[in-house]
Amino acid sequence: MWNEQIIAYCERTDFSYWSEPVNAVTNLAFVIAALVVWPRTRGLVLARGMAVVLMAVGVGSFLWHTHATDWAGLMDVVFILVFILLYLFAATRDFLYAPGWLAALATVMFLPYAAGFSWAAGLVLPGLGANAAYFSVAVLIAGYGVWLRNRPVGKGLLVGAGILCVSLGFRMADEAVCAAFPTGTHFMWHILNAVMLGWMIHIYCRHVADARGTARR
Repeated sequence: MWNEQIIAYCERTDFSYWSEPVNAVTNLAFVIAALVVWPRTRGLVLARGMAVVLMAVGVGSFLWHTHATDWAGLMDVVFILVFILLYLFAATRDFLYAPGWLAALATVMFLPYAAGFSWAAGLVLPGLGANAAYFSVAVLIAGYGVWLRNRPVGKGLLVGAGILCVSLGFRMADEAVCAAFPTGTHFMWHILNAVMLGWMIHIYCRHVADARGTARR
C-alpha cells in the first residue's frame, strides 16, 4: 500500500524518479527560505524550530515529487502540519499574549477546525479537495491578522494570508492548464509557499525582538 505510486500533478507523465523535474527542484526554495531566516532565529527556540521544519518541508515535498508514493505523500503533509501547529502555538502565545495552556489548547483545536472547515467548504465547492484544508489555514492567519490589525504583526499576517491565497490559486490551476502548459503550475505553489513561510518566521522574529526591546526600556 505505502509503495503504491500516484500521478497527482500535471508534470508527471510516468513513474520514473525525475518525471517531475521542475516540481522536484523548486523545493530548494524551502531550503533557501530557511537559510535566509536562520540568522534572525538566534536565541528564539520556537523560531529556530520553525526554520528547521521549513527545511524539512522542502525535503518531504522533494520525496513526494520524486517517489510519488503514499509514504512520500505522507512525508509531504506531515512536515507542513508540524509547521502549522508550531506556528499556531507561537502566534497564540506571543502575538495574543495567551498563557501557555491556552496556546496549547488552540494548537490542539486546529485539527477539528481544519476538518470542519474542509467539510463545510466541500459542500459549497465540491471540487476543492485537499485545497480546502489549506484555505482553512489562510482564513486562520487572516483572522489573527484582523484581530491584530492595529499592530505591525497584524499587517504582516494579512500579507502572509494573501500570499498563501495566491499560492493556492496556482496549486488549483495545475490540472486546468495542463493541456496548454504541460509543466503545470504546481511549482509556483512551492516557490510562493517558501516565500510565505519564510515571511511568517520573519514577522514572528521581528515581533518577539520588538517586544523584548520594549520590555528593556
